[in-house]
Amino acid sequence: MQALANVTQITFSPSLPDDRTVNYFQSQPAMVGEVLLQAILLEVCSFPKPGLVTPVSTGSHSDMNLQTFLLSSSAIAPCFTLCAEAGFTHRKPLSRLLKKIRPIGIDYENRLLEVTRGINTQRGILFSGSVLACAAGYLSGLNQPINSISLAHCIRQLCQGLCESDFAVLKTRPAQTAGEILFTKYGVTGIRGEAEQGFPTIAQIGYPALIAAFNKRLPLRHALVDCLLMLMTQCEDTNVLWRTGPQQLAELKLRASEIVHRGGISAPGGEARIHQLNEWCCQHRISPGGSADLLALSIAMYLLCHSHFPNDVTQERI
Repeated sequence: MQALANVTQITFSPSLPDDRTVNYFQSQPAMVGEVLLQAILLEVCSFPKPGLVTPVSTGSHSDMNLQTFLLSSSAIAPCFTLCAEAGFTHRKPLSRLLKKIRPIGIDYENRLLEVTRGINTQRGILFSGSVLACAAGYLSGLNQPINSISLAHCIRQLCQGLCESDFAVLKTRPAQTAGEILFTKYGVTGIRGEAEQGFPTIAQIGYPALIAAFNKRLPLRHALVDCLLMLMTQCEDTNVLWRTGPQQLAELKLRASEIVHRGGISAPGGEARIHQLNEWCCQHRISPGGSADLLALSIAMYLLCHSHFPNDVTQERI
């Protein structure tokens, strides 16, 4: 990497004080793909996470563990680079770009299910991560700044009309997929709606939560767990909604909010409270996978905007 010391620099606008200068090389397709892989691996390895798979727990799941996620993460990693490359080389209207990358995602969804033997570990992040990677590739291909605002704007354009297009089929047949059934039953648009709006939960909640945690000099593990909890307080998590319904989702938000209000994982008794929430989630089969995906996307957005974590946040001894 020493040979890259003199790569071109992009300096972000002074109006965006939380977005630092980043190497232009970091926004090339291969590096964008690397960032997305780092993000999903860091999410999987974070702990404790209520109801979710971690290095020390399978959470609410009996059909998957850490190894399952490592296998599927490795399988889908090339997809992010390919989607970034598609964005990087795209010069036609942005409205045409999503149609270009969706077949790539379908191919890697099949690969994911192949390596996990049919277990759905990461379909959600495969779609949303591909969209984020594509947007980052597109901006860097035009030599444009990459920051939370430019990414959100690009993603809104990229995914314009996505919900209307994807749910139009419901006019001619009954709902079949989980996303279609939840939309029909509750009007929830899930990750499609989030993408269509430019990932506001990431740009306005997850990403700022990471910045705030790093400004407080929290170790990386604590920063990621606190970010997840913050996302859980706001996310209309379709995984939870599908598995247990709206009442349990509302209760999960309240319980996560209480932990956040009391100072998160770093507060006295904070980690114990999170373990208690995990026990409750396991008891009720609750797995906030949507919030976990948003955590991975928040990590990816941070790395795309800043190129690396603060030097001291990775030094925690586990």
